[in-house]
Amino acid sequence: MSGSLFSAAHHQASTLYLPPGSWSTVLECLCEHFSAISREQWLDRIARGRVLDGEGKAIPVDLPYREGLRIHYFREVPDEKPIPVVESILYADEHLVVADKPHFLPVTPAGEYVEQTLLRRLIRRLDNPHLVPLHRIDRHTAGLVLFSANPNTRSAYQSLFPTRRIEKRYQAIARALPGLTFPRVHKSRMIDGEPFFRMQEGPGEPNTETAIEVLERNGELWRYGLYPVTGKKHQLRVHMNALGAGICNDPFYPDVLRDVEDDYSNPLKLLAQGLRFVDPVTGQERVFESGISLQW
Repeated sequence: MSGSLFSAAHHQASTLYLPPGSWSTVLECLCEHFSAISREQWLDRIARGRVLDGEGKAIPVDLPYREGLRIHYFREVPDEKPIPVVESILYADEHLVVADKPHFLPVTPAGEYVEQTLLRRLIRRLDNPHLVPLHRIDRHTAGLVLFSANPNTRSAYQSLFPTRRIEKRYQAIARALPGLTFPRVHKSRMIDGEPFFRMQEGPGEPNTETAIEVLERNGELWRYGLYPVTGKKHQLRVHMNALGAGICNDPFYPDVLRDVEDDYSNPLKLLAQGLRFVDPVTGQERVFESGISLQW
């Protein structure tokens, strides 16, 4: 289907503006344009309220076709594999939700994960379709994720991140680095790597910064405190690897482990442990701590 028929949609649905054609119903249009999805699947989605009109209301199965009509539909992965971990909600009010994400659970739908994501699970648990993550952590990383619960105050919370008015604290377990002095600050320029889902350090002006300290020494392994000043994809994983101590059980760094199954007993030893900021709506200082701990 032509990319021009799509527009950016709100956080959990895709949007289609119906193209010119001679269909009598929206259903017929959808069936022809999404030939990989059967008529039975579209009927099932419509029956479950998973196809919406421009007002966000579920469409009837016989809704007449009209060129340019805006339709929202939800991506679904047939036979999506359950992820056997459970998230916690640490805090929720009308503006803000703080979740404690276990290892292996993606924050938002991507690829083979749609319903088995933190966002979709929280939308169902809290019955709030307006939830939007304010930042991301990797699927393999555990810990704190903030969500906006109210579109009216969303921008106030979103602005905390680019203006660096939020303090983020991580822990990681990786090999000992007795040859380096700590605490230290690691700055580098991070660029896209190979394969496409990896990042790497490259020449040029630094665009990432992480403060690093040693919290605990345990023989060949140390527990590190990581304090990212910037928030690039995979930043902490790349920075620790650059120092010579790739984080334990990392499937991407230093080497990509091909076709590896999730091993729930050996997660990536990286935890988004703490967040601190002044709430832009209430003016209160907020301090949140993950209930998850990294085991040696």
